[in-house]
Amino acid sequence: MRTSTHQTLASLASTTLLLLPSLTHAISLDCANIVADKIKFDLSPLGGVHEISDFQDFDDFSVNTTYVLNICNTLKGAATREGVKCGTSRNVCGFAQTLYSDGRSDPLKSLPIAGYENALGGGSKDVEINLLKSIDPDTEGVRVKISGGTIPEPELKKKYPASAIIDFQCDPNRTGLEGLKNDDDLDQATDSKLRRREDGDEGKDGDKEGEDKPAPRTSSLTFQSFNLVDDKEGFVLRLDWKTKYACEDYKRENPGSGGGSGGGHWGFFTWLIIILFLCISAYLIFGSWLNYNRYGARGWDLLPHADTIRDVPYLFNDWMRRVINTLQGSGGSRGGYAAV
Repeated sequence: MRTSTHQTLASLASTTLLLLPSLTHAISLDCANIVADKIKFDLSPLGGVHEISDFQDFDDFSVNTTYVLNICNTLKGAATREGVKCGTSRNVCGFAQTLYSDGRSDPLKSLPIAGYENALGGGSKDVEINLLKSIDPDTEGVRVKISGGTIPEPELKKKYPASAIIDFQCDPNRTGLEGLKNDDDLDQATDSKLRRREDGDEGKDGDKEGEDKPAPRTSSLTFQSFNLVDDKEGFVLRLDWKTKYACEDYKRENPGSGGGSGGGHWGFFTWLIIILFLCISAYLIFGSWLNYNRYGARGWDLLPHADTIRDVPYLFNDWMRRVINTLQGSGGSRGGYAAV
């Protein structure tokens, strides 16, 4: 019996230790408090789901890839497209489709690039933050690298790690949202190009001479590359994001500025939840140990206030019944004196 009781206590402790890392990973990237070399950046105004597309044209086929990202939170529903799932708790996902010159196309493929896999310890979201000046002295800003992705290669029967490197570059004239909202030019240009390939109107050498080309975009978020670096580093997505929030003096000159995503408040409440969770876990573990050693309790009796916990459903039912009776009584009663 002593062995089974010790196993019960050990399972409670192990559950606490398993859940704690997942909670800390969930808040490992606080956009409102990004610190690199003692310099603080607030990138919370760039929160939310954003998309950027890349179209690569080859001799006999083309690849159209849409990258979906949310640096301040998980993608949730945005991680599913046309029934293809990438993982709702990811931060960066890609959706790639290969189109062939004869009109055939491969099914849409998901690319889980960055972010933890689920909220119960199924992966990790490792974050690295560095000043761009430490990489390029002439560039001001901050580099954020988010790991945790895994991309399988069925042909090689191998899985590669994946990560996203986003260079937030200082540009005082940009908020960082230019070209990201109510801007469908790139999608229209891509669709037009796809139709030309399917109709056979485009040659192998690219667009026809003299054909009108869309005006260059001025999006603050730009795609750089997505390549397999090596077996250890795996696939790396590189993006550049120009914004005034990446300027080192912006926070000092605008101390009252804040992001629209409420990153700072969310961080406070998240820590509050973690503290409450640890306190309750410590109370249950210590109370169980005390009941075992002092009273020789077993099973449910190990838990402190076990009788009260067992009576919670009945107490709740009684409380609901009283509430219903009170509401019914107040609705059907009339004021004044009753006859004696």
